[in-house]
Amino acid sequence: MRALVTGATGFIGRRLLSELERPVVLTRDPGRAQSLLGAGVQAFPWEPEAGPPPPDCFRDVDVVFHLAGESVGEGRWTAEKKKRIMSSRVRGTRHLVSGIEAAHPRPAALVSASGVGYYGDRGDEILDESAQPGGDFLAQVCQAWEAEAARARSLGLRVVAPRIGLVLGKGGGALARMLPPFKLGLGGRLGSGRQWVSWIHLDDLAGLLLYAARKPEINGPMNAVAPGAVTNREFTRVLAAVLKRPAIFSVPAPLLRLALGEFASVLLASQRITPRIALETGYQFRYPALEDALRSAAGN
Repeated sequence: MRALVTGATGFIGRRLLSELERPVVLTRDPGRAQSLLGAGVQAFPWEPEAGPPPPDCFRDVDVVFHLAGESVGEGRWTAEKKKRIMSSRVRGTRHLVSGIEAAHPRPAALVSASGVGYYGDRGDEILDESAQPGGDFLAQVCQAWEAEAARARSLGLRVVAPRIGLVLGKGGGALARMLPPFKLGLGGRLGSGRQWVSWIHLDDLAGLLLYAARKPEINGPMNAVAPGAVTNREFTRVLAAVLKRPAIFSVPAPLLRLALGEFASVLLASQRITPRIALETGYQFRYPALEDALRSAAGN
C-alpha cells in the first residue's frame, strides 16, 4: 500500500509515517519536510487553501490520509482564528478532492480526519457513529469537513472519517501541555470534573488509520477513541498517580472561560464516545485502559 499524507509533519502525521513504506507527503515546505521526515519520503509542495495539489503526487498512490488543518488548541479563538480553523479544513479538503478528481488512475480510499467535536457537549449520553451532530462551532466545522471529504465517493473512492479524540503520546499533543503543571503538583480537574473525556493512545490512532485504509467494509465515520472513556476527574486522578504527584487543585469553569475564551468550551464539553465500528470489525486496541496508555505516553 502506497500512501499520500497531508499534515505529515504534525504530531499524528509523523507517527503514521513511521508505519508506511515510501510515503508521499504534501507540504507547504518540501525542504523542511524532507529534512524532518527523512530521505525515504517524497515531498510535493501544496498550499491547501490556494488550490489543488500537483497531479503527479497521486501517481501509484493507493490511499490518501488527510490530516492537515489549523491547530484548534493553540491560541485564543478570535474571529480570525475561527475562520482559519474552518477554512483550512473545508477549503483544504475541497482542493484535495479536486486534485484527486484530476488524477488518473485515482487512489482507492481517502481517510480524512475529523474530530469528536462533531458530537458537541452531550453529558452522559453514550455516543456511537450513528449519533446526531452537535450545534456548536466545532460540531459545525466537523460536519462541513466531513461533507467535503464525502465528495470523493462520487469519484469512486471509499471515504472514512475518523473522529479523533484526545490523543495521548510522547512528545506532543494535548498531553505535552498537561504534564508541566502535573509534574509540579499543580494539576487538577477542570470545572466540575464530571465531563466525559474520550481519548486514544497515539499508537492506536496510527493503527486505526491504517486499519481503516485496509478494511474495505469501513466506509463513513469511525470513532477513533479507546473503548474506555473516563470523566475528567478520573483522568486527573490516573495521570497524577502515574506521575506520582498530588492533584488537589481544580480550575473553576468561569476562570477557565476567562483565561481561554471560547476554547474553554472544548475542555468542559462532555463526550462519552464508544468506538463501535472499530470494535465490530475486529480492531484490537493496544491500549484499551487509560492507566496503561498514560504510563506509555507520560511515564519515564
